[in-house]
Parts: sequence; structure tokens; C-alpha cells
Amino acid sequence: MLEEVERWLSTRSWSVTDRPLHQILAAKQRSGQSVSVVLPALNEEETVGDIVAVIRHDLMQQVPLVDEIVVVDSGSTDRTSEVASAAGARVVHRDDILPRLPAVPGKGEVLWRSLLVTTGDIVCFIDADLKEFSSDFVSGIVGPLLTDPGIDLVKGMYDRPLGGARGQGGRVTELMARPLLNMHWPQLAGFVQPLGGEYAARRSLLEQLPFPVGYGVELGMLIDALHLVGLDALAQVDVGVRKHRHQDGQALGRMAAAIYRTAQLRLARGHLIRPSLTQFERGEDGFEPRTYSVDTEERPPMAEIAEYASRKVA
Repeated sequence: MLEEVERWLSTRSWSVTDRPLHQILAAKQRSGQSVSVVLPALNEEETVGDIVAVIRHDLMQQVPLVDEIVVVDSGSTDRTSEVASAAGARVVHRDDILPRLPAVPGKGEVLWRSLLVTTGDIVCFIDADLKEFSSDFVSGIVGPLLTDPGIDLVKGMYDRPLGGARGQGGRVTELMARPLLNMHWPQLAGFVQPLGGEYAARRSLLEQLPFPVGYGVELGMLIDALHLVGLDALAQVDVGVRKHRHQDGQALGRMAAAIYRTAQLRLARGHLIRPSLTQFERGEDGFEPRTYSVDTEERPPMAEIAEYASRKVA
């Protein structure tokens, strides 16, 4: 590991207990900064309501840390929107944001559009499929941004159990993202959960970043932030254990392909020869191929969008 990364681990990696809530609140009051929490959601009726309810109770009603909770529904066919709204979130449908630009499927697309419907100086992203959710996920990763003006982006780190086995989750991280980062961006080798969906950043940084529309968004954001603000402006906080719904191996393969493609573009910005992935499923006549397209689109920095610029002027 690079000496720079060893130093970073000792100065930019914290535990949620390092910043008591009263300290974070005092820093928020001094700075006057506002905090938005965004949950991108697609068919998450079983979990999204509990997450919203915990954040509202712990960090809005008990203490005034969070200023708004926005659930961006990317086309759910279940009761995600109704459950989230009943729990106290403001629900916005992806297709209603920036309608002049047709939406494409993908998590990154939803996160990018969320910048247009939130107002916080700090934006905190939380996945909507978390189980046994703790508000430490929010306060832990927002804390450094409020207490340290030199920090621009904070990733959550945690244990990810799989089937009762500790530390076996995050398979795409271990098989794809971590090798890529260690080989090509060794400054980022200290991140425990580089693909984790729980992170917070200053709006002033997010609006300058391009957003891969799909699963590559977390990797792309981390790499681009490194180049834009430097390693010392990035940090991570241990928030405990993350429990969520795990995807099957083929879905993970598609995720890995999108992440590799995101890395490839950042390595060379070269020509992507075949933006697709073929996988196999056993059918009545043996193994049958299924070919999926790999996300090949990125949204530009939000600062370049006219509607966003006019909103800031207004």
C-alpha cells in the first residue's frame, strides 16, 4: 500500500462514534449548512418506509440534522411511492425531473436527477433496500462534512454479511472494483466499500461530476472526485453492519460489466468495442445465451444543465 494511503487511513478513516451527535449538530448550526437525504428506489416497498421513518424520527424530530428526505422513484410497480410518502418522505418520480431529457434506466440516472429536486448544501445518498436500518448511516457520513470544511465526500464502510457469513457480501467489490482500484488508482485502495451506496458529498462537488447512469456511478464518482479535489478531501466512516437484499450471480455479472466499462472510460476515454455482456441460463434445450447491453451513457455535470443553473440564480 502506498505511504500516502497509509497516512490517509490514519487521518481520514473514522468511526461513527468519533463524532457525537451533539458535536455534529453544533457544527451544522455554526455553518448554517443544510442536509438533504436522497433514497433512489425501485420496488422497495418492504424496506423504504422503515428507512424514511427512522431518519425522520431520529434526525428530524428528535434533532434537527436532516432538512429534507426525498425518495426518487425510478418506475416502481409496487407500493414504493405510497409507503415512502406515508412514512414522511417527499416522493418525486424520476420521469418528472427534467422531462425534456428522456430518462434512461439506472441508479446513476436517478442520483443525477435528484440534484434538481433537492436543496441541501450536503446531499446524502442512502440505498432503499437496507434492513434493520440505523440513522447512524446518515449522521456518520454527514458528520465529517459538517465538522471539517476540508472534506468534500464521505463513504460509509461496514460489514456486509451474506447468508449468515460475516464479511462475504460485496462480491463485485472484491472481484472487480478492488482489483481495478489497486492496479489503476492505488490512491483509492484504502476505501473499504468503494461501491457502497451510502455516501454524502457537498453539492458544490456533485454538481461538477459526470454521473454514469447505471451501476458504475459509485466507482466513477470516486475516481472523478479524486482527480477533482484530491485524496485528502475524501474520507470514510465505519457505520457498523449493512444488511440488504442480495442479487443473484448473473445480476452481479451485469453490474461488474458496467463497473469495468466505467473504469475503462476513465483509463483511456477510448472506443468501447462491444458494450454488451452475454450470460447463459439453462433452458429446455440446454444452455441458452442471454445478451444484455452495458450502460454506455453518462450524464454531464449538473452545473452544465440550463435548468439547474437558472434554479441557482433564482
